[in-house]
Amino acid sequence: MRGTKIMGKWKSTLLVLTGFLTLGAAATTTTSAKAKKTPVTVNVVFNVRDRNAMNTYVNQTVDPTSVNYHRYLTPQQVADRFGRTNAEISDFTKYFNQYHLKSAAYPGNFVMKVQGSQKNLVKAFKATPAKTNKDWDVTGTKLPGKLSSQVTSVLGLFVDNKKTATKTDKKALKFTHNLIQDDAPIVAGSQNQLAKKYGPTKFADRYGVNKLYGQNFHGAGQRIGVIVTYDFNSSDAANYWKQMGVNSDVSRIHKVYTTDNTGGPKPKDNADVTSQEEASLDIEQAGGVADQAQIDAYIGVSGNGDTTPDVQYLDAFATAIGDNRDKQLTTSSSFGTELTGFGRGGLSETASEFNDAINLVFEQAAIQGTAIFNAAGDHGPYEVANKSMNLPFPTSEYAVQVGGTTLPYTKIIGGRLVQVQKERAWGDSYSQKTVTKPTDFPGGGGGFSALNPTPAYQLGVSGVNTYNAFNMVKYIKGGFLPNSDPGMISGSRDGRNVPDISGNADQHTGYALYMTVKVGKQSRSVWVNAGGTSFVAPQMAGASAIINSGLNTSAGFWNPQLYKFAVQPDSPFHVLDDATVDNTNLYYTGQPGKVYNQATGLGTVDFSKLFNKFNTQQ
Repeated sequence: MRGTKIMGKWKSTLLVLTGFLTLGAAATTTTSAKAKKTPVTVNVVFNVRDRNAMNTYVNQTVDPTSVNYHRYLTPQQVADRFGRTNAEISDFTKYFNQYHLKSAAYPGNFVMKVQGSQKNLVKAFKATPAKTNKDWDVTGTKLPGKLSSQVTSVLGLFVDNKKTATKTDKKALKFTHNLIQDDAPIVAGSQNQLAKKYGPTKFADRYGVNKLYGQNFHGAGQRIGVIVTYDFNSSDAANYWKQMGVNSDVSRIHKVYTTDNTGGPKPKDNADVTSQEEASLDIEQAGGVADQAQIDAYIGVSGNGDTTPDVQYLDAFATAIGDNRDKQLTTSSSFGTELTGFGRGGLSETASEFNDAINLVFEQAAIQGTAIFNAAGDHGPYEVANKSMNLPFPTSEYAVQVGGTTLPYTKIIGGRLVQVQKERAWGDSYSQKTVTKPTDFPGGGGGFSALNPTPAYQLGVSGVNTYNAFNMVKYIKGGFLPNSDPGMISGSRDGRNVPDISGNADQHTGYALYMTVKVGKQSRSVWVNAGGTSFVAPQMAGASAIINSGLNTSAGFWNPQLYKFAVQPDSPFHVLDDATVDNTNLYYTGQPGKVYNQATGLGTVDFSKLFNKFNTQQ
């Protein structure tokens, strides 16, 4: 099919799309009648036996002066050194067996999956109805003393206190996705133009990946683990790759269902289009950039409505990290924010405990030589509309936090001429028509974590923990309005600085995605023009696979190395440090001459130079 025909199909389906497709909306998992008998799953998260030693070893794996440089551990070695012992795991298994619950620890012995009926879970954990704990409703749990001393948290158990339950309780627990639709249709005259304007070629040309293609690095021998929260059609990804002119072998895709093995709701079963769209684009982008890599889709879905999203999320990562097949993992879905937690919800863990659980499994990935890429969000420092800044989970120091930029463009949008002269931080309070009602504005996620401290690799890098900013939007109950007089603000803050690196995410300069959706009894194939950090994170994972395919061994934990390279001569980063209203993520802007800038982190990446940096120190 030629590009002109593709565009014809877009035009013929546009009215259908506008009838039911709402991008960027939160999505919940729909329960199918057939899946009612699937078990409820909760997670038990264990203490680390020697956390200081584990932290030290992680950093040694990427320190060329250390004897442990590139000596990545296997999950079994992680368990032997830092996880709970097999005897201890056996004690938990025996205990849960008494309550007719199935249980098994993920490789590494940091997390255990416990499955069974809600009734038996409540008995085993001596669960009590949710009570308010530091602004969130938290279900109480209690294990016998010998077991309890080894546990840091229990995730996903929910006991409803009907006297205090509100609409913000369990049904408020949901995933959100980092993608935003552009109103303009996809327009391309040929397959090559389609790839250059909306596909992998655009990313590769802009950020130096094409130079690695020139060395015949396409990700051969690598696997990319894509963490998604909904199922997708593998054939959609293959069709996308075919139209983009890259390897379209559908056998590259391998699905792994990580919660209860039911596969959960299928795309054909319901109209949760946003979640299907997120899953489709993540696979398409990762495999489109690295078109010789294998793609492992870890699908964190459940066949019922009782296993909560926090568990689905952690299970997907724990499975992928336990499998230890993929030296790059990527996710573009998030669950909750550091400010508002999980929409209250009444889960058995606090927001801080959920954050700690994520950090633990992410650190295991790092010690095994795996880099994780996380979409940092699509609403600047305001993931949810609130007068206080807030970032989505996870802000872990063990993930590469990926922010957004806007490429230069000139367009007529809503009858107004919009011009962006050079690549800038993505913070779009300027292209929309006159806004009179509170709304959300798009922008690359970035700012300071409220739960994670500034990691050692960021300390001492100029620009870290200091900032320039403009209040481009002002909070009004329910959303934001543009601020006509933003004014420069400068200051300092502590905490994990987000993002680390950035790439094009603006919906007006974005990418195409392809998927087959069910409308009534008919299935239709549609092309969507969209943006968001959802696109950039899997693209970065694809670039990681390409880099690793040219190295003798995995580059491993990226973060300490990125900050080291950023202060060296011939830095692989293009810093976006203009301190102007034309370079904000809705709030943070640049600091001239600084290495790090809160709106875009270290900046955009020249992946050819980054490869050379990794390769030189091997």
